[in-house]
Amino acid sequence: MDTESRIISERKQKLEELKKIGINPYSYRYEKNALADEIKKVYDKLKPSDKDSMRNKVRVAGRLMTIRIMGKAGFAHLQDESGKIQLYFKQDELGKDAYNLFKKLDIGDIIGVEGNVFKTKTGEITVNVRKFELLTKSLRPLPEKFHGLKDTELRYRQRYVDLIVNPEVKKTFIIRSKVIQVIREFLHNEGFIEVETPVLQPIYGGATARPFITQHHALKMPLYLRIADELYLKRLIVGGFEKVFEFCTDFRNEGIDTSHNPEFSMIETMAAYDDYNDSMKRTERMIEFVARKVLGTTELEFDKKKISLKAPFKRIKMVDAVKQATGVDFTKIKDIEEAREVARKFKVDIAEDMSIGFILAELCSELVESKIVQPTFIIDYPRDVSPLAKTVKNNPDFTERFELIIAGLELGNMYSELNDPTELRRNWEEQEKMLSKGDEAAQRIDKDFIKAMEYGMPPTSGIGIGIDRLIMLFTNNTSIREVILFPTLRPEQK
Repeated sequence: MDTESRIISERKQKLEELKKIGINPYSYRYEKNALADEIKKVYDKLKPSDKDSMRNKVRVAGRLMTIRIMGKAGFAHLQDESGKIQLYFKQDELGKDAYNLFKKLDIGDIIGVEGNVFKTKTGEITVNVRKFELLTKSLRPLPEKFHGLKDTELRYRQRYVDLIVNPEVKKTFIIRSKVIQVIREFLHNEGFIEVETPVLQPIYGGATARPFITQHHALKMPLYLRIADELYLKRLIVGGFEKVFEFCTDFRNEGIDTSHNPEFSMIETMAAYDDYNDSMKRTERMIEFVARKVLGTTELEFDKKKISLKAPFKRIKMVDAVKQATGVDFTKIKDIEEAREVARKFKVDIAEDMSIGFILAELCSELVESKIVQPTFIIDYPRDVSPLAKTVKNNPDFTERFELIIAGLELGNMYSELNDPTELRRNWEEQEKMLSKGDEAAQRIDKDFIKAMEYGMPPTSGIGIGIDRLIMLFTNNTSIREVILFPTLRPEQK
C-alpha cells in the first residue's frame, strides 16, 4: 500500500471512531464572527504581557494547516479565506476529552474554534482555544508542506488543492474579481447598462472562429455555442438602446496554448453614435481607471517587462507597422505573388488561398505584435479580414478597426461597426465562399441580423476585451491557465 492510500485508510478509521463516540464529522453550520487577518490587524498592538481576557473573545473557522503537539499543550495554524492564524490548545483549559479529540485531528481537517486573543513571547497573534468543534473530517492528505502542489497540470486539474496550499493563486482570482467589478463600475459611470444575450445561437457570428456545435432535440435543430455576442448587442442598438455591455463567456473550437482556452471571458460593449476613435479613447480610459483602482498604480511588470497603462496609448496603422518590420509598403502591392514572396522572405507561414490583406494581417501578427511592449493600438485593418467593420474614409481597402496589443498580448478587437446591410451581405457572401472551400473559421450569413440592419442602426462602435488576458497582465501570469479557475485540459492519462 502506498503512503497516500495508507493515510486515507487511517483517516477513514478515525472517521468511524468519531461516529462511535457521537461526534458528527460533517457538521451542519458554525457561526463565526472574525477572519484570521482581521484578528491579526485588530490585535496587532497587544503586548505579550497583556492578560488573556474575555474581551478578546473570537470565533473563527477554517482548515488546519499545521499541528504541533507537546504533551499537554499544542499549537496549530488555521487557514480561512483571509489567511492563517495560530491556535493554542491546552489540556487544563479544554478538559481531557476535548484535548484528546484535538490530538486526533489531522492536517486538512476543518474546525471552528472559540477563544481569546493573545500575543506570544515571539510576537505572534494567537487564539487561546476555549472550545472547538470538528466541522469536516479530511480524508485525503494535503501535499507535503515543503514542496506543495508544484506539478503544473495537476494544479489546474485539482484547483481546489492548489487554492489551499498556494495562497498566491487565490490572490490572482481575487484580483480577477476586483477587475470585473471595477470595469462594471466604469461602464455604469459612462452611462452603459448591462444586458444578457444568448449563449446558444442558431447562427454563430461576430468573429472569425470555428464554433462548438450542439443539438436541440425538442426543436430538432442545430445550435452553436457563441463565439462572440456582438451581433446581439448590435440588435439592441437597433432597438433603441444606446450604450450596452455584457460580460460574456465565449467558446471557440480551436487550439489551446498559453494565451488561448476554448472557453474564455470577454467584456463587450456597443455605443451608438461612436466610431473607433471614441472606442480607443474609452478603452485606454477604462484600462487606466481599472489599474488605478485595483492595483493602485498604472505602472506594472509583466514577463520582466515594465509597462505603463497611463493613457493615451500609442496608435500605428497596420501598413506602417509592417513596413517598419519588413521595409515593404503593402499599399503599393497589388500582385498576390509579390505579397507571398514577402511572407516567404520573413518565414511567415501562409495558406495558399490567402489574399493580400490576409497576408498583411498575418505578417503583422507574426512580426510586429510579439515585439510590442507598451500599450499600442494597431489600426486600419485590411477590408477582407474585417467583414463587420466600416471602411476607412477615402480608402476602401482598409477598415476602421483596431486591436490593442500590450506586452505581445492581443487584448482586444474593436471597430466602427458596418451598418450598411447591402455591403454586409456582400462581405458575408465572400465569407460563405471561404467556408465552402473548407475554412471552418469563416463567418456565416445571419439573415435575421441583416434584417435588423435594414431597419437601421445608427453609427456605432464597441469595445471587446479579453478578460483572461487582461488578468494575465494585471497579475504577471504568462499562461492563461493561471487566471482561469478550471481551464480546459486533455483527458487525464490512466
